[in-house]
Amino acid sequence: MQNTDPLFVDGLPGISVLSPDKFQAWDEFIMACPEATFFHRAGWKQVIEQAFGHKTWFLYIEEGGCIQGVLPLAEIDSLLFGHSLSALPFCVYGGIAAISDDARIRLDQAAQMLATYLKVDYLEYRHLHPFHHDWPTKDLYVTFRKTMDPDVEQNMLAIPRKQRAMVRKGMKYELQSYLDQDTDHFFRAYSASVHRLGTPVFSRKYFRLLKSVFAEDCELLIITKDENVVSAVMSFYFRDEVLPYYG
Repeated sequence: MQNTDPLFVDGLPGISVLSPDKFQAWDEFIMACPEATFFHRAGWKQVIEQAFGHKTWFLYIEEGGCIQGVLPLAEIDSLLFGHSLSALPFCVYGGIAAISDDARIRLDQAAQMLATYLKVDYLEYRHLHPFHHDWPTKDLYVTFRKTMDPDVEQNMLAIPRKQRAMVRKGMKYELQSYLDQDTDHFFRAYSASVHRLGTPVFSRKYFRLLKSVFAEDCELLIITKDENVVSAVMSFYFRDEVLPYYG
């Protein structure tokens, strides 16, 4: 999918739209930038375009051959959710990741100009911390982080008592686990669980793309009993974090 619009980009000196030849440089910046998350990675451009058909605008600023800041954006135009420009849909985090205030401000200005150019209903950032304090915010979601101890038993003791009892019960009933490279078993457990909750199920193609694009940084843990799948979780790895994301 071709995303570069000369009418927009030419009016923003120093702002570029991500192209395949810059994927590696983009991800190298993401791995080093303290503000960046797994959901800033270049691979989301491919996932969102190919799985959902949405147009993406992955903006970046480069000076002296080095990226100074990035802002991955995707445009959604639907009857249900309206016309929006977000960083980044289907992701819990997003927004601007930069190493200088100048880059951060210029990317923000570019996003607002793009939102006006596309005539969207709203522009949304999914920052870990508020960026525009005067913008409307949502407190619907909460971020949970927990430091893992090198001692497995200490991690077990950190689980609340009632939940810990359920973990030990699972061990007692000899539930087994393994890492899968194929998404079929995961999707079977995920889709059944989501369907029971009355929530729309994402397509098989979406999960296959996640595994294909992010490879070893996308892990599929399958839980079985007597060789029957009873549970599964897809987790993302980024730097020193693991994010259990779909289960």
